[in-house]
Amino acid sequence: MLSEGSSFVKGIALGGTFCLLLSLLGNYTPGMQSSPEDHHHHHIKAPTKDELQSLSDSQMVELSQRVRVYCVIMVQPSVLVYWATAKDTWGKHCDHAVFYSSESAKALEAVDLNEQDEWAKLRKALKHAYDNAGDLRWFFVARSTTFAIIENLKYLILAKDPNEPFYIGHAMKSGELEYVEYQSGIVLSYEALKRLVNVFKDEDKCPERGRALWKLSEEKQLAICLKYTGVFAENGEDIQGKGLFNSKSVGSLIQDSMDKKNLDVVEGCCPDLAITFSGMSPNQMQVMMFGVYRLRPYGHNFHDSLIFLPPEGSDND
Repeated sequence: MLSEGSSFVKGIALGGTFCLLLSLLGNYTPGMQSSPEDHHHHHIKAPTKDELQSLSDSQMVELSQRVRVYCVIMVQPSVLVYWATAKDTWGKHCDHAVFYSSESAKALEAVDLNEQDEWAKLRKALKHAYDNAGDLRWFFVARSTTFAIIENLKYLILAKDPNEPFYIGHAMKSGELEYVEYQSGIVLSYEALKRLVNVFKDEDKCPERGRALWKLSEEKQLAICLKYTGVFAENGEDIQGKGLFNSKSVGSLIQDSMDKKNLDVVEGCCPDLAITFSGMSPNQMQVMMFGVYRLRPYGHNFHDSLIFLPPEGSDND
């Protein structure tokens, strides 16, 4: 019995070691050594009020008109209600919103990618966006289940140069790989997307079907491909360091703050200029739309330094 017990324990130890090895290999990407000096803007913050007030009126108008966003919205025909909600709510605030689907659907006005694999589908959508962006230089990638406040996104990237490689969102880490969480939305500058589209052509560095020991999520495969081009995940934050991209709903974030027994529940919950929320039903997204864009205290002046005008011809709120 002692011998059998000893063999069992050895088996457990060997199995655990093997699983650990697989985990390390799964996050290992050969040939991608980078130093901290290569990564100059890990924490992305919006300009402060003082920085904006130092600009002339003409400079602020130019900035507000220059920041324009192409929204890449990934949808599933099986959940048309989210597509309809995204189109009816925050999607109208994009300068150009395009919906991408895995298959054609009569009720769905979207680009049919004719692809079921999530990573291959995302690649095709990003290539299509790059080829059809025109003069748009910022790209916001999200699922239709995400709720986004596009004006706050524009404020975050207001002073950023799209000809530099930016890859922004809720930055996370898995092993040595830093990536942006897909559920919270992903922001790419024109330069970052250009590098990504170019590396798509290299099957060794950025294979369409992936070559890990097990299938990696599309958000991690995206990060690996971008890392090969010298583009790294950046965490979008407000001036206090609070994350602007959220994978939870406002209600969930408030509940988390209450559970932590914060003295100021709202202050401990969410930044004033949050960009995304997720985990909401279509009805909750409509309520968010009302709260963000329509509900206003009469006579109150928010003293915003600049205004983002709606896209020409838009019927947004």
